[in-house]
Amino acid sequence: MKFRLGLIGAGHMAEAIARGALERGVLPAGSLCAADPSPARLALFASFGVTPLADNAAVVAASDAVMLAVKPQVLPALSADFGGLDRERQTVISIMAGLGSAKIEAVLGGPARVVRVMPNTPLMVGRGMSGVALGPHARPGDDDLAMSLLSACGEAARVDESDLDAITAVSGSGPAYLFYLAEAMERAAADLGLSGPARQLVTQTLLGSAELLAQSGEAPAELRRKVTSPGGTTAAAVATLDEREVSAAVVAALTAARDRSVALGRGD
Repeated sequence: MKFRLGLIGAGHMAEAIARGALERGVLPAGSLCAADPSPARLALFASFGVTPLADNAAVVAASDAVMLAVKPQVLPALSADFGGLDRERQTVISIMAGLGSAKIEAVLGGPARVVRVMPNTPLMVGRGMSGVALGPHARPGDDDLAMSLLSACGEAARVDESDLDAITAVSGSGPAYLFYLAEAMERAAADLGLSGPARQLVTQTLLGSAELLAQSGEAPAELRRKVTSPGGTTAAAVATLDEREVSAAVVAALTAARDRSVALGRGD
């Protein structure tokens, strides 16, 4: 095989993974190839060292490992592209949300060495969080490449495939919850009469708080307690959040995300 990794799909997540692999030396220059319907995307990938190939079948034929980086609903239409896959020798890494190993193997034409990854969008700035799981026909060590690739774009953890629906809800969809909070904080800032610095105030507060949580080693509840003086401004805000049952709403939201991931896996 000429290439260590072949990418089927050249979207933004695949771009972040490929850039991270090359820039951080996880894979040597010249070891990645890609196929995508968009010539513009392939030209972009070529500009930082990924070899564009004519089609998906060519990627499968030329790669030791293949990464599926397409939308889940697109994959069934690509089944003919995997006719040349050596399911005994090649590994297939999927970053598609919701599609379990069984459905992926059905598209691939039979049992295969599938490794599933649930990443999130902060990997595009090198701060991603990914869960990596072996499929039922994968072998020990088949996830080593995926762990290296995703660790180059943030952090990655080995998990069981049965955990991936919950991981989708917590970290896969998680950035959207933070952005939702940021939207609300910016709206409140405007209502309170702040204008110019609102985005800066919100962004740096969220960024700094996340860094404090990461570095302190303390539980979120303890860090919250340290900010919350009895009878103070933060206590008034937290009391309002409790009155509106925001914590329960967050739990319900993540549960809904998990349930939707399960439903997508069933094809609903």
